Amino acid sequence: MHSIPSPGFLMLPYSLLDLAPVTEGSDPSQAFANSLDLARHAEALGYRRYWLAEHHNMPGIASAATAVLIGHIAGGTHTIRVGAGGIMLPNHAPLQVAEQFGTLASLYPDRIDLGLGRAPGTDQATARALRRYFDSADAFPHDVAELLRYFEPAQPGQAVRAVPGAGIDVPVWLLGSSLFSAQLAAMLGLRFAFASHFAPAAMEEALALYRRDFKPSKYLQAPYAMLALNVVAADSSAEARRLFTTQQQSFVRLRRGQPGLIPPPIDDIEAYWTPPEKAMTEAALACAVVGDAAEVREGIAAFASRHRPDELMLTANVFDHTARKYSFALAAQAFQDLAP
Repeated sequence: MHSIPSPGFLMLPYSLLDLAPVTEGSDPSQAFANSLDLARHAEALGYRRYWLAEHHNMPGIASAATAVLIGHIAGGTHTIRVGAGGIMLPNHAPLQVAEQFGTLASLYPDRIDLGLGRAPGTDQATARALRRYFDSADAFPHDVAELLRYFEPAQPGQAVRAVPGAGIDVPVWLLGSSLFSAQLAAMLGLRFAFASHFAPAAMEEALALYRRDFKPSKYLQAPYAMLALNVVAADSSAEARRLFTTQQQSFVRLRRGQPGLIPPPIDDIEAYWTPPEKAMTEAALACAVVGDAAEVREGIAAFASRHRPDELMLTANVFDHTARKYSFALAAQAFQDLAP
């Protein structure tokens, strides 16, 4: 018997974060085809948003040219919002980001989201290759403010404007895994998304800070916070746990400095990692709901009841595309079961 959800949960929107995974034996072309297929699947299942994230020099993640891939997904769907979760702003000139997302929002009106992060989304060597004229993320608040100005209606005599971009409504989110972006989002009156799917340590403090210090703005009148949650669902608990070993292996490989293609699941994860690697991985992936339909329903309800997000962003690094689609279908069913 599942617990009765709170009234606030009943209308809780659910969204999907896709890293466009490149699995062993596959390639980016197949990853992009899978992403479009998954986006259409998510749209039919009632997911509100489909977000893609900027990563570089990572063989298992194909979403480096994030704005290009957003256009591909938006063009192949009809109603679901498509966005960046996120664009790593220190890698880009704010004007170029405004032009890219102004273009996307012109092509797909009222369907494009722009989430901004201040990390490079890669290793230090690649960060240096990307940031040819910029050495740190210290200017992030200034760059966010500059980007927001480019979305304002152009003024007479304005020397530099985003074309397209000026006067176009593109909802801007700040993404974070620490307190920094929570503070900035509160100060600017912007939407906030926390990366609890891989860095949950500061989640509760960041959420409380954002809600406490939020200042209403022309962008948003009340705080709006989204939390990310790993969800892997299957017909049995054992199968879900086995599918989850793909994500666990990928995390360990990253920490070992050996990022590669997304690996297939394994039967014995305990034989794969060392005790310190296990502890670090389980801490990083603590915000995870893994199990059969009933366990996933219970887990989502418990997480939402405890943290009271305004929206949940689900992600699942599952090797087999069909199993991944089925996992997201079971997760969507959980939200529908929890509604009246």
